[in-house]
Amino acid sequence: MTLKGRRETVLKIIVQDYIIGAVPVASRAIVDKHGLEVSPATIRNDIACLEEEGYITHPHHSAGSVPTDRAYRYYVELIGENIELPSGEQYLIYHLLQETREEIEQWLKLAAAWLARVVCNVAVITSPGTTRSRFKHLDLVALQDFVALLVLVLYGAKVKQQVVAFDRRITQDELTQLANKLTSIYAGMASSEILANKVELSPEEKQVSHCLVKMIAAEDKLEYGKPYLDGLHLMLSQPEFANNPKALNILEMLEEGSWLGNISCRGLNKGEIKIIIGEENPEPPLQDLSLIISPYGIPDKASGIVGVLGPKRMDYAKAISSLNYLSLLLSNSVAEYI
Repeated sequence: MTLKGRRETVLKIIVQDYIIGAVPVASRAIVDKHGLEVSPATIRNDIACLEEEGYITHPHHSAGSVPTDRAYRYYVELIGENIELPSGEQYLIYHLLQETREEIEQWLKLAAAWLARVVCNVAVITSPGTTRSRFKHLDLVALQDFVALLVLVLYGAKVKQQVVAFDRRITQDELTQLANKLTSIYAGMASSEILANKVELSPEEKQVSHCLVKMIAAEDKLEYGKPYLDGLHLMLSQPEFANNPKALNILEMLEEGSWLGNISCRGLNKGEIKIIIGEENPEPPLQDLSLIISPYGIPDKASGIVGVLGPKRMDYAKAISSLNYLSLLLSNSVAEYI
């Protein structure tokens, strides 16, 4: 639903004031601080409508207004993604990265530290990695009469193994012939291309092909390289985390690192932004937070993500403008290395 006129202005004020102050926003404060030429009663009526439509809530009956996930979503769509970082900040990060451009690990650590400081929340940057795994070679080694070891070699020197059980006895010679046939058919293909291939196959060849697709697809889920995180202490110092029992769960998940496997930039072009607010997050510990990510690098060659994680009342404009510029710098740097 699109809000109109004053009601949209009131919602924007509530979101912005709550982002700054982290306290419920009172109707009287909206009138007094922002010079709206209407009575507090009129604002209270607007607030009642916004609450009915699911944009705001109240911690208790007499408290002021707190934005919901829906309000934050409306707000970020209102401010848009084309927000420029101030030139002074651009100058600083550009020259910081120039000093460490020959050492990629130091370069990414420094970029994450800068981003965390600017947004006062968690910054995450993954090292650039290949975006699609491609089949190179297949070996099948007999283990028992009905069982074989499948050895899958992918481009980029990645080797994966899986045990396969067949419905009939199968000899090593048959396994070798099967592996050679599939290698000649699938060489250079991604999982989606193998799946779409319509070549005539025996039941055993179909079974192995199905395993290959699953193994390559599982590798593709590991979409990103090593993550570099900074600013966890900045995020946990926010009012939302004071005496919050969920903080430990968030800390454990971020340190463990596998949460990134469920976050994807696929479908985004370089320089685009993805904003995941509250319960839009697939990971339950992240559902009190917002995550803003952007891809960087060269599509289908080497790419990573740069992102900001923080409470839902984070400064979205600052985070978006910082990611816009940093993803551009990182993309330019990756282009020089490949």
